[in-house]
Amino acid sequence: MADAAPARPETRAAAARPRTLVIRGDLSLATRAAFGMVPIVVILAVWWALTAGPTAESRIISPVILPSPMEVARSFHSLWFDRALSRSILYSLARVLAGFGVAVFFAVPLGIGMGAFTSVRALFNPIAVGGAYLPIAALVPLTLSWFGVGEVQKVVFLAIASFVFLLPLVVQAVDDVDEIYLKTAYTLGATTPQAVFRVLVPVAAAQIFDGMRLAIGVGWTYIILAEIVAAERGLGNLIIVSQRRGPREHIYLVLLIIVLLAFVTDKVLQWIGARLFPYREVKR
Repeated sequence: MADAAPARPETRAAAARPRTLVIRGDLSLATRAAFGMVPIVVILAVWWALTAGPTAESRIISPVILPSPMEVARSFHSLWFDRALSRSILYSLARVLAGFGVAVFFAVPLGIGMGAFTSVRALFNPIAVGGAYLPIAALVPLTLSWFGVGEVQKVVFLAIASFVFLLPLVVQAVDDVDEIYLKTAYTLGATTPQAVFRVLVPVAAAQIFDGMRLAIGVGWTYIILAEIVAAERGLGNLIIVSQRRGPREHIYLVLLIIVLLAFVTDKVLQWIGARLFPYREVKR
C-alpha cells in the first residue's frame, strides 16, 4: 500500500500554531469566557490600584473624582432603598421601549420600501444620509422646544435616535436579498406586492430583526440625554442628581446598571430571534 502523502508545509504550520492564534479558529466556551474576563479583571485591578488607600491624601485619585470599587459596591444599598432604583429602572425601560417601538413603526416599512423600490429610495435617501451625520445630542434642545419637558419629548428623542440608526440597517437587509429569489418569484407569476411581502420581507426578516436588536441598544446609549431635563424618575435622572448632590458612587453604579440592562435586553431579543428564525446557523 502506498505511503500517505506528506502534509503540506502550510498544514504543518497551522497545526503547530496555537489554537488561539488561528485565523477565524474555533474556541471552546470556557476559553472564550476566560479571554472575555481578562480586560474586566485588568480594569478592576487598575481601578483598585488608583483608588487604594484609607484617606483621600493617600490615594492616587481622590474619591471625589473616582471612588474605589468597594465604595461603589457598598453604595448599592442606599441607591436601591433611598433613591428607589427599581422604579427608575422601570421608568427608563418604558421610555426606551416606547422610543424603540415608534422607531420600528416608521423605520421598518420605510426601509423595506427604500430597499425594494429605487424611486422610494431616491425620494427618502437625502433624509437617510443626513440622519447618518446628525448630531443626536443636538436634538435635546430641539425636542424640548417642540414637545416641552414631558414624557412625549423623551420618547420622541429616543425614537429619532433609534430611527436614524435602524433605517439604513433595514434598507441594507432588503438589499442583501439575492436577486435569484425575485427572478424565481416573477417566473412563477408573482405580482409586485407578492414579490415584496412574500419574498423580500421574509428573506430579509432575520437580518431586519438583527438591526432591531442593535437599534434598541441606541436607546440605552442615549437614555441619560433623554432624562437630563425634568425627569422625576429614571436612571439618567439618578446620574444627574448624584452628580449635583452626591454621592458620586451612585454615578458609576448607575452606569454599570445601564450596561447590564442593555446586555440583558440584547440577550432577550437574541433568544426571541433564535426562536423566530431557527433556520439560521448562528456562529458562536
